[in-house]
Amino acid sequence: MSDDPTHVRSFFGVRAAGWDSRFPDDGPAYAAAVAGLGLRPGHVVLDAGCGTGRALPPLRAAVGPGGTVIGADLTPEMLDQAERAGRGGPGGPATLLLTDVARLPLRDGALDAVFGAGLLSHLADPAADLRELARVVRAGGRLALFHPVGRAALAARHGRRITPDDLRAEPRLRPLLAAAGWRLTEYVDEDERYLALAVREGQGRPGTAG
Repeated sequence: MSDDPTHVRSFFGVRAAGWDSRFPDDGPAYAAAVAGLGLRPGHVVLDAGCGTGRALPPLRAAVGPGGTVIGADLTPEMLDQAERAGRGGPGGPATLLLTDVARLPLRDGALDAVFGAGLLSHLADPAADLRELARVVRAGGRLALFHPVGRAALAARHGRRITPDDLRAEPRLRPLLAAAGWRLTEYVDEDERYLALAVREGQGRPGTAG
């Protein structure tokens, strides 16, 4: 299920220019998923693996002018498209970072929430990368793992069947998140959307006391 960063960059780099045109009707689903994070004005939120930035405008709307929205992606072409679409960069609703979510240039507990669309299947080391996301989120902060279609619908789209080893399945995801410092609070896997919401537990780094 997981990908190394070089493969992710090459896969998305050649598809970046036409990415939004492939999924023109996903906007409302992104907005609904962002609403599930329960963001408030002034919050600081990261879109991890933001791609072309489809979640960045609703994230900005949720945190207001006093909040901070960061879009992080390791594919330069995707960030270029986000900026061209007015979703990030100078004058856009978000600050864009060219970085791997496995090594975020953010201090411990800097964020109130993380949003990740289609993220889990592209993490090189899901357990370690989810711990890194937990590191940069304050205790009580939230994580949303989202996809605009559910697992079965996505598998059918690619001519595959879902398998028991899918990390996005609730029996696999819940302990994976728990080991990384997250508590799964809501899980929805329907044809029209996939959404897993989790809360950052504890006071210190994942896997440490406090």
